[in-house]
Amino acid sequence: MRHAETDWNRERRYQGWHDTPLSEAGRAQADAAGRRLADQRLAAVWSSPLRRARETATAVAAPHGLDVRVEHAFGEMGFGQWEGLTVDEVRAKFPGPHRAWQETPHEVAPPGAETLAEVRARVLEGLAGLRAAHDEQTVCLVSHGITSRVLILEALGLGLDRIWSIQVSPTGISELEFRDDWAVVHRMNSLVHLERLTAAG
Repeated sequence: MRHAETDWNRERRYQGWHDTPLSEAGRAQADAAGRRLADQRLAAVWSSPLRRARETATAVAAPHGLDVRVEHAFGEMGFGQWEGLTVDEVRAKFPGPHRAWQETPHEVAPPGAETLAEVRARVLEGLAGLRAAHDEQTVCLVSHGITSRVLILEALGLGLDRIWSIQVSPTGISELEFRDDWAVVHRMNSLVHLERLTAAG
């Protein structure tokens, strides 16, 4: 699951490693996601160390009486000089790098940022640890836009050049099954739990 909404999400700012909290709407989304997964048999709830992910994970873990396990490998991609800037500001200040990031994200990185290959390496190391700790079990991992996409691409057997082919919304739930010789995506970016919030809004 991607974390719930922050004010920076709504403002279309690059968050990266900035430790932004959930917005009021985000807290409602996280609670809705927690209710959606309350009937699932979860062995554990894992989270990125960033506050927006931990707050979302806490809402998921609470109905199960679980503590949140924090793993740095699942933190968001560091966006370097772009962090805190809106998409429009980045497009104006860094037109060339921004265009390349949109067109060939696997070949470039924002100034001072991680590369997608570096993000993939640490995410897969984290995935190996998660699988070793929970073989044959179901867990919930709360992560971020880029790191969630990396995991979905891995399950689909697709390369990092396809990262923009996948939509990952705040509290979008994707169900991935990893085994030693294969992986499968059972569902992707499910937002059924937000329907009541949308109707109420």
